[in-house]
Amino acid sequence: MTHFKYFAIAAFAAVSTGVAAQDLRTGYFSDNFMYRHNLNPAFDNEEEYFSIPFIGNLNINMAGNFGYEELVHKNPLYPDRSDKKMTSFMNPYLSNPLKGFASGDNKVNATLKENIFSMGFKKWGGYNTVELNVRAQANVTAPYQLFEFAAYPENAFYDIGDISLSAQAFAELSVGHSRRVNDKIRVGAKAKLLVGMGDAQVKMEDVTVNLSDANQWVVKAKAQADVSMSGFKYLSKTKEYESKGGSCDHVNDVDLKVGGPSGFGLAVDAGLTYQLNDDISFSASILDLGAIMWTKDYRAENDQQEFVFDGFHDVGVGGDNPNVLDNQADKYTDQMLDFANLRDKGDKGARITGIGTTINLGAEYVLPTFRMLKLGLLTTAKINGPYSWMEGRLSGNISPVDWFDGTLAIAVNNYQSNLGFLANFHSKKLGFFIGMDCPLGKVSKELIPLNSNGGVSFGLNVKM
Repeated sequence: MTHFKYFAIAAFAAVSTGVAAQDLRTGYFSDNFMYRHNLNPAFDNEEEYFSIPFIGNLNINMAGNFGYEELVHKNPLYPDRSDKKMTSFMNPYLSNPLKGFASGDNKVNATLKENIFSMGFKKWGGYNTVELNVRAQANVTAPYQLFEFAAYPENAFYDIGDISLSAQAFAELSVGHSRRVNDKIRVGAKAKLLVGMGDAQVKMEDVTVNLSDANQWVVKAKAQADVSMSGFKYLSKTKEYESKGGSCDHVNDVDLKVGGPSGFGLAVDAGLTYQLNDDISFSASILDLGAIMWTKDYRAENDQQEFVFDGFHDVGVGGDNPNVLDNQADKYTDQMLDFANLRDKGDKGARITGIGTTINLGAEYVLPTFRMLKLGLLTTAKINGPYSWMEGRLSGNISPVDWFDGTLAIAVNNYQSNLGFLANFHSKKLGFFIGMDCPLGKVSKELIPLNSNGGVSFGLNVKM
């Protein structure tokens, strides 16, 4: 089963890749955090470094306002009437299947950033960085009414609204430089070459569902899927429409063979810092301002704005089969693709997509009577269409000894309030850090955060 299938059912099962910028925001005000130049390219480091390949800076983050514990429940029929210990929220025997879902849009965003290699050094009148990263992100936005229809297919009419899903992966080669303008101002910028590995965008707009006279659901929507990935193609099957007096082919699966790059792009980061006095400073940055041009656009869309849908059906997710998640994902995917009712339209040629721009605004205050402690306020805005979000993060940063500094942070964003931390160890030759913008909390047996919020960042680097 391909990763696209997980992506296609992300709104229905917690087996998808689970807000998050792709770097540790809790480390923004930590002077000895080697990778804070990824949060603001104007920042420099006191020391030069190079990363241990693949483990210099790894960031995995997931955030949202619904997740595994909303989608998967204990089966009320186990063990007397079913051998499945767990079941989906669509099980008709659940007393409160929609507990935890947001009344508006339900969102899950996930990001992965793995540093292949990075180095920072002082030359040409400033501080310079060279990095090679692999990045991926996945996003889901689904209205409450979609889950209501899936859980309670009883009413005569549902006005569901818009559903959006996206996934993107690319490699990034960046070169950065920062320098001091005067005693108060420092500026910096990065130029990035992007190599696209794949991009998928699926959207259903103005979705409504009506119960027909034949006790079947008539769905009305405008649906479209655009996939840019080498070696990709849609697979179709013939579906009979008795009420329409005919049949047609619709997408029911995909095939994916490993291919080369699927697109190329450019992006820039820019930032500045302003030192008001010895105790107060301000900073600002804009990150990932750019786009990728994809060479292919494999499109599928629904020709019929109105079509018959048999409804969503619960599938148990328990049992002893080690591949149970794969098996259930197949079944949920079939239902989701039937609901979208897509037809393969072939390759539409090149298309351009953004990668999501981030804006950071920071203010820092060093305690005059206890200068090893400083406070920082960071405001972050992610601009990414329906997956946009904002966050405020208040942090306390302390450096009690030369080889260690730590940070604790409180954050409030579109999804929840949470705590973050950073433990940063830096000897004369090695630097190691571990931190979280949001603690993982409880996880499922598959290590999926139950509330879809959590992440971890860590890295090991060598000082030059």
